[in-house]
Amino acid sequence: MYVIVRQCGEAPEFLPSSPAGRFKGKDPSVTRQRLEAEWVAGAEVVYIGKASGGASGRRGLRKRLNEFRRFGEGEQIGHWGGRLIWQLEESDSLLACWKETDEEPARVESEMIQQFVADFGRRPFANLRN
Repeated sequence: MYVIVRQCGEAPEFLPSSPAGRFKGKDPSVTRQRLEAEWVAGAEVVYIGKASGGASGRRGLRKRLNEFRRFGEGEQIGHWGGRLIWQLEESDSLLACWKETDEEPARVESEMIQQFVADFGRRPFANLRN
């Protein structure tokens, strides 16, 4: 499991367009209005993600976080989840925190998002589903 954390209590600044990759030709950019609507004031966690071994057992956390980083740098990588993060002006100062678990990653991710919703009334900023 991993979370992306923003340690700044001030209101965020948003980029007009995303520098992230155009996976399958789709632009990951959203409007400023959408970014403002998704923002969760007072929350440090901006994204909750999961990593699993995949069918071969070789994917794991390191590969998933590497894909996330590379997508944010503009590569055409399949990490569409969390894409709003890359429109944060200070995306380069966010922290990635993780914890290994023996439990099913999808279930743990869902539970973590549910707990966030219980605490803040909505999903984390860049979690657009679950």
